Amino acid sequence: AVRLDIPAGEIGGLKLLHNFCSGPIHDYQEKRDVPAAPGVSRLSAHLAAGTLSPRQCFAAAANARATTTAPGAASATQAGIDAWIGELIWREFYRMILFCFPHIVHEAFDRRYATLAWSNPPTHWQAWQNALTGYPIIDAAMRQLKTTGWMHNRLRMITAMFLTKDLDVHWKTGEAFFMLHLMDYDQASNVGGWQWSASTGTDAAPYFRIMNPTLQGQRFDADGTFVKKFLPALENVPKAFVHEPWRMPSALQREIGCIIGTDYPRPIVDHQEVKLAAVEKYRRLGADAKR
Repeated sequence: AVRLDIPAGEIGGLKLLHNFCSGPIHDYQEKRDVPAAPGVSRLSAHLAAGTLSPRQCFAAAANARATTTAPGAASATQAGIDAWIGELIWREFYRMILFCFPHIVHEAFDRRYATLAWSNPPTHWQAWQNALTGYPIIDAAMRQLKTTGWMHNRLRMITAMFLTKDLDVHWKTGEAFFMLHLMDYDQASNVGGWQWSASTGTDAAPYFRIMNPTLQGQRFDADGTFVKKFLPALENVPKAFVHEPWRMPSALQREIGCIIGTDYPRPIVDHQEVKLAAVEKYRRLGADAKR
């Protein structure tokens, strides 16, 4: 069974906040996108449950920043604190958007995409939710979600964009899946994040910005530490192939006991091909018009 792996209740939340603002917040800007690093606060469940308030978090961060304004304080430290405060503001922004535009729960915020068609291939949907896409960073992220009830924020963006842009599955389907599995589920943030990834929301990713799951893995999990933690089949895969295991020579696959197509699936889609199709789909709706 999935169990919350952080201290619970108001006391637990305050302890977690104190520990984060006493250390990791200073490196937040540098480490927040690395899923294998302890670089994020893990306070989202407390914020969602109400055991901590955004004001408490802001006050603690502001207090931490006050100690960095002394002469000689590292600018990188201040940048980390400011970046985390920025994330708190994004959270409140999405709550405001949901309050003012409640239709976003079911419809695209950007009305130009109200008629955007989604093919919703059942095989693609099944592969994504069962961590069998053949793209390690995607599959490891989905394993993290299903076994811990939480997913690193960078991975939420990568998996959401992959489902909507590469696999052509409606963002509402993915949003509902996250709602079912996330212990820190917050409707405003979740809907806002999914619409951002699908390029249908407020200040969304441009429709032509489609994250390459291989490059994302290589950039933020260079040595495969995170991927190997959640995908044991890839444990012995060399660093050079950990995010592209299908490129391993057959002899190497046999040597390390990881046969692609048997022990780990081949990519369900060719990213470059589906990327072009996705861009054309958005363009047909007049996405090239001035935003």
